[in-house]
Amino acid sequence: MEQLFDGSEKKIWNFNKFAGRMAGSDDQGNHISYEELNDFAEKIRQTIGNRKLVFLIASNTIASMAGYVGLINSGNVPVMLSEDLDEQQLRNLYNTYRPDYLYTRKGRIDETWMGEPVLQFEEENSKNRETDLYVLYRTKGDKSYELFPQLALLLTTSGSTGSPKLVRQSYDNIRSNMDSIVEYLKLNAEEKPITTLPMNYTYGLSIINSHLAVGATVLFTEKSTLQREFWNFFVKEGATSFGGVPYTYEILKKLRIFKMDLPSLKTMTQAGGKLSPQLHKEFASFAKETGREFVVMYGQTEATARMAYLPADKSLEKYGSMGIAIPGGKFTLIDVDGKEISAPGVVGELVYRGKNVTLGYAEEGRDLIKPDENQGVLYTGDMAKRDEDGFYYIVGRKKRFLKIFGSRINLDEVGTLIKDNFEGLDCAAAGKDDAMYLFIDDEKLEKQVESFVHEKFSISLKAIHVKALKEIPKNDAGKILYTKLECYYD
Repeated sequence: MEQLFDGSEKKIWNFNKFAGRMAGSDDQGNHISYEELNDFAEKIRQTIGNRKLVFLIASNTIASMAGYVGLINSGNVPVMLSEDLDEQQLRNLYNTYRPDYLYTRKGRIDETWMGEPVLQFEEENSKNRETDLYVLYRTKGDKSYELFPQLALLLTTSGSTGSPKLVRQSYDNIRSNMDSIVEYLKLNAEEKPITTLPMNYTYGLSIINSHLAVGATVLFTEKSTLQREFWNFFVKEGATSFGGVPYTYEILKKLRIFKMDLPSLKTMTQAGGKLSPQLHKEFASFAKETGREFVVMYGQTEATARMAYLPADKSLEKYGSMGIAIPGGKFTLIDVDGKEISAPGVVGELVYRGKNVTLGYAEEGRDLIKPDENQGVLYTGDMAKRDEDGFYYIVGRKKRFLKIFGSRINLDEVGTLIKDNFEGLDCAAAGKDDAMYLFIDDEKLEKQVESFVHEKFSISLKAIHVKALKEIPKNDAGKILYTKLECYYD
């Protein structure tokens, strides 16, 4: 694909080629063109200049997207944060990084501790100024941190919201991953993806990045797939694709998506964790039977977004696989001694190399000037194996293993098997050596789950502790918050 900008420019997108096209539409009747995106970026540049650090409290709205795009293309550095952050978490991050500006929905924060408003973005069909108006505030801080010239964006790591640990992404990281996604998904200007994932989450953001690169129209809604209004908007606007984490697809199956009338739907993508092989097979079969594409992908915030994809024509044949490296990327497997594994079927740690490997982490403001610490190499922490055809399969996290009376147990495998054998049951497998804790959302199945794990893995009943919770704690991307389960350990 043609390189949109050279590496020296503080830009990601060139919107001039999409004059006359709509960049975004929402379920309130608002629209924004590519020219208007350019105009707002210029307003930001004229208002604050460039190379400023800006906290962006993200939502799945046109205003939020316009702020993100405008900050990036004006050479400023946004920190994408969740609207679920409470006031104290936000203040802690503010004190840690000293942003020059904050861009947020009006009424979202207590404005008394912020500085003056300097710019606003209001939806043309605003019904409530307290929720539809986005405001850019100049903060009261008089001392900011120096930024590395190639630093473009900061995202929270998966599973963290108020944590000060951020992933540092460069312009080259974003451009290379965006171009790769466009290539392997064959995206074009006729696409209409609908938002199903938070904008502050690397997967949700990558969908926006890649579709804006080809002049497509992103459909914005804050409704969830559980709401009728989401599907009404989907059908009305002719959405062509959506993305989801494993939890999304578990919900979609319960909603009987296989029987829904969605004539415009062409593509379904999945990432954000390993989908159970059984559910993978069901959606791959559905896609094949209905002439659609189901694309399983693999990625991490530390690799900008994507590292692997399973081509749609292999989705059924290789169900359970995360696929092959994206264009421009390369995988290797290494053993405990760091030596490369060449034989198929042997489990090792997955190592990725590519231009989309990010600069490293920041844990305080002084880290924002740090250069590229990873040099294009990422040790993923995932354990995987490769088949004879070169397709990779995730086995589990390097740290997600327990020793139960001498036997090494893969917690991810335990959780997957429980879900596959108890339809509709949500489950999280955790624990410490010699004590496995299985958290489920149906107390009636506690004994059955205990017996199943005992028989399937030959684990002593003394080591199995099944606890029913009203709800398994997850972050806004649907990933299980294992640290919140530790309080239940005996």
